[in-house]
Amino acid sequence: MANDTNSFRTPIGRARGLGSAKTGAQAWLGYRIASAALAVLTILFITLVISLIGAPYEQVVATFKQPGPVILTVLFLGFLFHHAAYGMQEVYEDYIHGKLAKVFAIGATKMVALALFLAGAFAVLKIAFGA
Repeated sequence: MANDTNSFRTPIGRARGLGSAKTGAQAWLGYRIASAALAVLTILFITLVISLIGAPYEQVVATFKQPGPVILTVLFLGFLFHHAAYGMQEVYEDYIHGKLAKVFAIGATKMVALALFLAGAFAVLKIAFGA
């Protein structure tokens, strides 16, 4: 087999037939878009919380009976926990070297993030639709 000097692949990569999975740029762009959305949602959520500081309980409940604050809060929680889980996955991929331990850590983190999101969304929706 002739040596291909125009290839960017390593000799072992050529031998194994490995190469780009062709999803890196798409995942990178998706993460950046989600991060930008989280930044906007964070500003809106903080603005909502600041507007409710010192408000009586009844006013806070009345605010969360309106669809806007409920949708904002649920979206914020979803993007927040997705972002956190993805960030931890990056850390695990860099610093956990055992395959099984890495898969377990990533899976456990995603399960915890999902559980926290569901608990938060449930609490907001319980207020919105009356408990």
